[in-house]
Amino acid sequence: MAVTPIPAAPRIAASGFFLQDFNSGKVLAEKNSEQRLPPASLTKIMTSYIAFNEIKNGQLNLSDLVTISEKAWRTPGSRMFIEVGKKIPVEELLKGMVIQSGNDASVALAEHIAGDEQTFAQMMNQQAEKLGMTNSWFSNSTGLPTKEDHYTTAQDLSRLTLALIRDFPEFYSWYSEKEMTFNGITQKNRNRLLWRDKSVDGVKTGHTDAAKYCLVSSSLRDGMRLISVVMGTSSENARAQESQALINYGYRFYETHRLYQAGETLTSTRIWKGSSQQLNLGLSEDLYLTIPRKQYKNLDAQMELDPRIMAPAAKGQQFGVVTITLDGTELARKPLIALSPVTEGSIFQRLSDEALLMIE
Repeated sequence: MAVTPIPAAPRIAASGFFLQDFNSGKVLAEKNSEQRLPPASLTKIMTSYIAFNEIKNGQLNLSDLVTISEKAWRTPGSRMFIEVGKKIPVEELLKGMVIQSGNDASVALAEHIAGDEQTFAQMMNQQAEKLGMTNSWFSNSTGLPTKEDHYTTAQDLSRLTLALIRDFPEFYSWYSEKEMTFNGITQKNRNRLLWRDKSVDGVKTGHTDAAKYCLVSSSLRDGMRLISVVMGTSSENARAQESQALINYGYRFYETHRLYQAGETLTSTRIWKGSSQQLNLGLSEDLYLTIPRKQYKNLDAQMELDPRIMAPAAKGQQFGVVTITLDGTELARKPLIALSPVTEGSIFQRLSDEALLMIE
């Protein structure tokens, strides 16, 4: 039975948008997703990624004290109200940046990590290159307007957010916190979806006159995580509404399944002239697929194995492929690899198998 066509994505009033499944990477909707746009405070997703990475690598500790410079203190825009000369723990500054979108906290962290904000921007661009963000360039840690190049794309921001959630789950939970109190001042998270949709657990808002109103959001429902990026909307409410429309569209028409687990034996085959007669084959990585809803039972998997596999076989060596199709359309094609090595057999085993091969 043919798959029912999925309706086009809703009309989103934004300069660019991108909707992607976290596990499969499938793009569910997009418009102008590779157009270079000013990101405003969405920049801080990269700032926090670098800070989290410094912590992971042992170069930075949450308890480290950061002396606040006059430059950080004077930084305009959204602030957590740190005071010049005070020593503030890294953890407080990170939360001030993540929850309150503090520009002052962002600059203070950048200066502490790299010496000055300009050097920190170089780190941002190096990290962007590592993550494959080919249409991004950062010149500061905040996203505040600058005469220098400072841009990214909806697609690149989704790639960055995916990496943030994947690489730093222990810190990602901060993005779901609705408010923070510092220096006697309580400020709410500007991400309105945290109040409107209990499945939304992040990520970051942004606004400048050039960027307009932007929002990167992520939602988790029944084990399926979506990442939505909306850039260049008309208001705070619009960025929330358009993001909600994208997220609802993704869950209404798609579902994601883990078909196979990395290291799981998908099939076993005969291996000749080895210390064992059986070779177990599987995948090197989990295989997730995002498909139209209620189509899981119609998926078809076919395995093609190399003929006459001879020992030795190294772990990770490819000996076939598995192809997943839906209604005749190929969705995935992955190498089948040896899950464990099989060494060359004894002289008796090799001669015995040689004889069997001659009469097979």
